Amino acid sequence: GEYGRAKSQWLKREKISEVVDEEHIAQLISKWTGIQVSQMLEGEAEKLLHMEERIHERLVNQDEAVTAVCEAIRRGRTGLKDPRRPIGSFIFLGPTGVGKTEMARRIARLTSAPFIKVEATKYSEVGYVGRDVESIIRELMDISVELVKKEQTAVLKGKAQELVEERILDALLPESKEKMYDPTEGEKWRNLRESYRRRLNKGEFDDRYIEVHTTPGFSPTMGIFTPAGMEEMGLNFQQMFEDILPKREKSKRVKVKEARKILEPEETSKLMDMDKVVEEARARLENSGIVFLDELDKIATGRKATSGPDVSREGVQRDLLPIIEGTTVVTKYGVVKTDHILFIAAGAFQSSSPSDLIPELQGRLPLRVEFHSLGSKEFQKILVEPENSLIKQYQALMATEKVELSFTKEAIAELAKVAHEVNIKTEDIGARRLQTMMASLLEDSLFEVPNKKKKVRVTKTYVKRYFKDIVSDVDVARYVL
Repeated sequence: GEYGRAKSQWLKREKISEVVDEEHIAQLISKWTGIQVSQMLEGEAEKLLHMEERIHERLVNQDEAVTAVCEAIRRGRTGLKDPRRPIGSFIFLGPTGVGKTEMARRIARLTSAPFIKVEATKYSEVGYVGRDVESIIRELMDISVELVKKEQTAVLKGKAQELVEERILDALLPESKEKMYDPTEGEKWRNLRESYRRRLNKGEFDDRYIEVHTTPGFSPTMGIFTPAGMEEMGLNFQQMFEDILPKREKSKRVKVKEARKILEPEETSKLMDMDKVVEEARARLENSGIVFLDELDKIATGRKATSGPDVSREGVQRDLLPIIEGTTVVTKYGVVKTDHILFIAAGAFQSSSPSDLIPELQGRLPLRVEFHSLGSKEFQKILVEPENSLIKQYQALMATEKVELSFTKEAIAELAKVAHEVNIKTEDIGARRLQTMMASLLEDSLFEVPNKKKKVRVTKTYVKRYFKDIVSDVDVARYVL
């Protein structure tokens, strides 16, 4: 009847659905926890199936490399619970600036895997020779714990906010904490507290000052000096001092909106079960951790090396070998196995080749993926297609000053062409050349923007005129670009 019609009109006007489906629940949880809806609705299998599409959102071309890596990742994940599952680590071959590191980072993000990037040359520099390379795994374990803690923080956010709300109400109405349970006046105080809660949620008390009591973590001011190879001593000094010394409460008078920021991390840490966090972090590291070992070509040596720096480089390879083969590493969170960690080694290999590595290391990096040099067509796509392309970044930067930045298609093509020419004439640094060129091209416009211009249009003529003298002189191009 009339009630039904009025109800349907109200539901339509308020855009409320009577049917609650998976998407509605996901949106509600997303609002509560801060986790994106797409991440919750998309299962692990779907993420693995659509890895190529997701990687190409940030990486242009390199189709063969993307396909090879994604197929290997899927094969490894298929038998995740099988201890006999195949192990396959990679060597990425290709010049700098073609997307080797970006691909590794993207894979880690898509698979929610702990990721660390280290330079192989770090262990061959003066002062680092003989350094414990197991520190790579220790650092990766720290990253894994932080990754799981961040996820747990998002899940516990709603409960933590409720507890913070109660603490703020206790500060606003100190009497209500005890009197709300009084048999005679309890109902009155409970009603008053609920009215304060509604006003608090509306933001009416945001600028009111309250006194909050927090328990700051103990931070020792002393430094601990240890020899190389003793970075991790297995003892958590901070936790040890916190357990020995009594808890000290610190009072602070702040606004309500600031009190939320102070109290929420504290309540979240109380709710979090660190034993479970460490257990999950260790399992994630052992089964899906990724170590990106860059500049591997710099420690590659020929078979004739018997003296000089090449001996040190071969020593670094032998130090890395046990970790890649599979060993146990002692960390402050317990023992970690490296048997199933994915190692991705990368290098330009222009003055050396993978065959210059020691045979044992070559055998542990069986999958070789070649990245091709980028040309003007690829540069055009890089400038436009990725979700955070250089042009979109500069447009967003200009928009903060209410300035509209635009590029003609011809200007983009000319910019890509010039970048490719400079790479050929000087040194091939891949897509990184575009960053220096864009910064140089828009330098004057960025300087003038706050005072004068409201529209900046970059044309082919402007690009050609700006780079004409720079490109023709190789020495100037090396210096400027």
